[in-house]
Amino acid sequence: MHGPASPGWLLVAVCAATGAYCLLRMRSHVEEQRRAAGGEALMGFGMAAMAVPAAVFTPPSWAWPVYAGVFGAAALHALWSARAGAHHLHHLVGASAMVYMAVVMAASPGHQGGHGGSGTPLVTGALLLYFTGYVLLSGVRLVPAAGGGGGVGWSDRPELARACRLSMGIAMVAMLLTL
Repeated sequence: MHGPASPGWLLVAVCAATGAYCLLRMRSHVEEQRRAAGGEALMGFGMAAMAVPAAVFTPPSWAWPVYAGVFGAAALHALWSARAGAHHLHHLVGASAMVYMAVVMAASPGHQGGHGGSGTPLVTGALLLYFTGYVLLSGVRLVPAAGGGGGVGWSDRPELARACRLSMGIAMVAMLLTL
């Protein structure tokens, strides 16, 4: 994404750390937790890669269609998995947002900005509303769980999984704002 370098690096760090923790969560004893963690790890690392400041590294033109293909496949998987639970619908929206951002970045002249001063497109605005609502709801859900944990292993801590989802939601809002 094409914002200032310092916030971009913070976004990279948060998304990469979230992706790494999601990989750790894949060792959970709870099957649903393992499945969700894989998709969330992909999102975390994908968001980290997309957030690298353009002043440091501008991806080659073929990278954006690759991002769109990878996250398109993730969206199809989330759509298929949505039969089992509503949380997969959020994965579908997240993966679709990544496809959208990759397409916008591929279409932007010189990959230096999203919309050329024409205002916020309807899709970007809708995604911003969705992820802002998701962040607020995730924050509220996190508060009661903040004291839990006890003797549970790192891969089975629900409050850490919620915190990761909150981090990725905030990162998605930041990335959409810089689009």
